[in-house]
Amino acid sequence: MLYHLLYQYFDVNLFKYITFRGFLALLTAFFLSLIIYPYIIKKLRAIQRLKGGYKRDFLDNHVSKRYTPSMGGVLIGITVVVSSLLWCRFDNFFIWVLLFVLVSFGTLGFIDDWKKLNKKAGISARVKFLFQIIFASVASLALYVYPKFNSILYFPFFKNLYFDLGIFYFFFMIFIIVASSNAVNLTDGLDGLAIGPALISISAFSIFAYIAGNAVLSSYLFLPFIEGSGEVAVFLMALLGAGLGFLWFNSFPADIFMGDSGSLSIGAVLGTVAIITKQEIVLAIVGGIFVVETLSVIIQVFYYKLTGKRIFLMAPIHHHFEKLGIPENKIVVRIWIISIILAIIALSTLKIR
Repeated sequence: MLYHLLYQYFDVNLFKYITFRGFLALLTAFFLSLIIYPYIIKKLRAIQRLKGGYKRDFLDNHVSKRYTPSMGGVLIGITVVVSSLLWCRFDNFFIWVLLFVLVSFGTLGFIDDWKKLNKKAGISARVKFLFQIIFASVASLALYVYPKFNSILYFPFFKNLYFDLGIFYFFFMIFIIVASSNAVNLTDGLDGLAIGPALISISAFSIFAYIAGNAVLSSYLFLPFIEGSGEVAVFLMALLGAGLGFLWFNSFPADIFMGDSGSLSIGAVLGTVAIITKQEIVLAIVGGIFVVETLSVIIQVFYYKLTGKRIFLMAPIHHHFEKLGIPENKIVVRIWIISIILAIIALSTLKIR
């Protein structure tokens, strides 16, 4: 909104720059979070106690968290939407797709969180998965029919290795969005665990989005030029600011949890951004923690059904480490470190081609 007001109508040249508006979007979302979180946490905690709280998992050392309010992801969504509407360009198609993904998946997660609080059981896995498919299909169809978009899958580390998937790319996009959404959801289980790798992934994709939207830089680095994708960096900076604001209150010991309202939406947004920037495979690198967490659950379930035994003491794998006696905050920080290393590897694909 302010871009159209201050640059297009009042010719304030500074606001045409993506980097400047991205910086302001980050600050807006961050400070807005600091203002509204204390009030919302207080209200949610009162509701949580009134409802009797709930136990998040089966670990004894998590019993004390039953009255810690969830649904922090709703506030992430609100601050991102407000900041994006202030600093993003309204004439950018990708911004509206990302807002749809954020709000739709966030709403699904909120309903699930609210049902868990009131009835101790959330939306069934089948219903949740069905709506994820529906929302992802809408976003994928919008991207697939967009005239300036293509169905080519690019491979990192290689200059000229790519394949046009044609109609199959539509189904591939749905898979990426839904898989990414569920992967972040499975990672959410310890104080600051999911938001840390998410912020690192968001930061990395902010760089990819900026470069992909710049004809000169994308040509120099042998990346596909995606007209308009640079504006995605402003949206991601708003998400980064909102995530930092959330981490302020979610760091150990957490005052509020993300809940499905945050994990489902953040994961879906990351998947959508990877598609927009044509870095779907890079997503598996920078989001390697999410991949490992998901694989640990798949392996555990498959192996248990096959043999009746467990490979991990508990899945997802972060609970396995807790069972081994590693302190929660040490697990979280070490996972952040691994995420930073994975992001560096992902960013190295910019030059190793």
